[in-house]
Amino acid sequence: MTPREVSADLSAERLRAWWAHRQGLDGALAGGSAERVLVRAGWARSVGGSGPYLGLFARAGLDREAVDAAVARLDVHELPSARGCTYVLPRADFALGLTVGAGAPAGELAAAEKHLGVTDAEIAALSAAVVEALAGSERPLDPAAIRAAVGDAARSLGDAGKKRGLSTTLPLALGLLQARGLIRRVPVNGRLDQQRYAYVRWEPAPLGTTVLTDQQARQDLARRYFDWAAPASLAHFRWLSGFTAASARAAVEPIGLLPVAGTDLLMPPGLADAFTGYRRPAEPAYALLAGIDGLHLLHRDLSRLIDPADAGRPVPGAKAGRVLGGETDSPCHLVVDRGRIVGFWEYDTEQQEIVRQLFVPQDAALKHAIARTEAFVRDQLGDARGFSLDSPKSRAPKIAAMRAG
Repeated sequence: MTPREVSADLSAERLRAWWAHRQGLDGALAGGSAERVLVRAGWARSVGGSGPYLGLFARAGLDREAVDAAVARLDVHELPSARGCTYVLPRADFALGLTVGAGAPAGELAAAEKHLGVTDAEIAALSAAVVEALAGSERPLDPAAIRAAVGDAARSLGDAGKKRGLSTTLPLALGLLQARGLIRRVPVNGRLDQQRYAYVRWEPAPLGTTVLTDQQARQDLARRYFDWAAPASLAHFRWLSGFTAASARAAVEPIGLLPVAGTDLLMPPGLADAFTGYRRPAEPAYALLAGIDGLHLLHRDLSRLIDPADAGRPVPGAKAGRVLGGETDSPCHLVVDRGRIVGFWEYDTEQQEIVRQLFVPQDAALKHAIARTEAFVRDQLGDARGFSLDSPKSRAPKIAAMRAG
């Protein structure tokens, strides 16, 4: 070992427990605010499902009303950010998220210019019309209302546009204005798990007068990422960020990450002593999470959370031959214990209950965790959709397979 290496027990059980600890799944964040959880555990992926609610409930015990209130206060907000994907971010990271996500709408505009005859000038004029319409409105405007307000400034892109998933020029302007922090998207009913949105002016604009360069933003994201997810590899960081190999290496270089001996994993110097001295708790710490929870998705390396004895378990409701160990992402919501996946679960809206397939005996603590989450979903969410197109009908085969054992 050299002085610049981190040496520690790297057993799978200990690593999983450490990642769960850094994610606040051991009770460390109980009672914390939504903002505090997202600063510590990382941005919560949002795809029109219940993932953000489930993650905040599992870590801090936050009910839906508390999370919705945090959204309304702009303590946290759903924004297009890393890779252009939507995440729920804490206030301190709004500018960073917008900056690292700005390439996606810019790329969409470039493609529309190349293939659909769109021009910078018309999108600039449309953007100005959108801002003017929102400034003159006393309420948020949905896309249909914005289209009516801007009139001919937005135009149809015809059949060619429809083939590319872009029927008018309006989404291009909305995407660019969001990335610049001039407007923001708000859920029409205040909820994060339903994809119906309207738009308002964002005042004061989160980017303000401070402009992050691309390199500064990449470095800031790298610092946050390795605080949330270490030990992690450069490949793990590239998955989250979407950066090229060269950009990722340049982003992490100023941090002075330490190699974890014998692996490709990296650790911030400030966490090295805590990691080396960490001891896996003897008692279970169960949590019911969405399949896209950050415990998995920050690395997108599902196998690290799977015990070898469980790798051959069949995927519920899938074609014969699909097994858990062969999956890139979780096929169901997850039951975890100190970072290890110990079961699947889904919510049955007809019976208003959680249906599960457990890999371990159900002791009193696990029974309590399931009952607590079931009450939360039933009484506050109404359902636990994994993503926007998830439905009771689409998940019925999984539920039937779990019931059949």
